[in-house]
Amino acid sequence: MMRNLFYVLTALAVMALAFWAYRENYRTQAELAEVRALQGEIGQLRESLSVLRAEWAYLNRPDRLRELADINFERLGLLPLGPDQFGGVSEVHYPAVALPPITEPVDTIALGEATE
Repeated sequence: MMRNLFYVLTALAVMALAFWAYRENYRTQAELAEVRALQGEIGQLRESLSVLRAEWAYLNRPDRLRELADINFERLGLLPLGPDQFGGVSEVHYPAVALPPITEPVDTIALGEATE
């Protein structure tokens, strides 16, 4: 009697594990399909990004911008760019960092004795 119960429980455990493995297999297949779809979307977005970068580079050509500045000079007052309009990093004046005032003295001797 005990042996028959053991066989039935073993068979039920095997069927439960088979059902679990079946479900995990299909869940894994669905996740892999989603990953493939996302990779395809990433590829398309990268391609469109490269096209946008190429268009941006085309529109920002110096000769084109110079021509646009010349055409719209009366309306915008833009002057053509020249090398004398650029400065060096050493010419940039950064604001001084404001330090908070020291309102209470610090006893450095007491600090040195406490750490020894």
